[in-house]
Amino acid sequence: MSDIWEEIEAQKRLTPMIRERISQAYGTRGDNALRIIDGHRVKKYLDFFVVVGKNDEYIVEEEFCTCDDFRYRGGRCSHILAQKIALLTGDYEPVDLWYQEYLRDPPCDDNTNDRPGTK
Repeated sequence: MSDIWEEIEAQKRLTPMIRERISQAYGTRGDNALRIIDGHRVKKYLDFFVVVGKNDEYIVEEEFCTCDDFRYRGGRCSHILAQKIALLTGDYEPVDLWYQEYLRDPPCDDNTNDRPGTK
């Protein structure tokens, strides 16, 4: 039986068989990662991958994630799994911006072009 990640890289997509193998291998975290992928919630900024979770956005880089699950439990969280799947399938949103810039100067929510503190 081949490695799941090699299969995803070869197929460049998630087949039903690969989805089942992810679910079996990673349990709830794998299922959550598949929901993240299905919801197109992985973004690739110029400096980091960012995965939109249930409650927040998490920076993912290699085998590191800023979520509590990763920090306290360790190992691969659903965000790391989703980022890895997105990278191998190309199923991510490219964002032509440094995430650090986005954090420093996020867009306003009031439907104007004004940034906070510019009036």
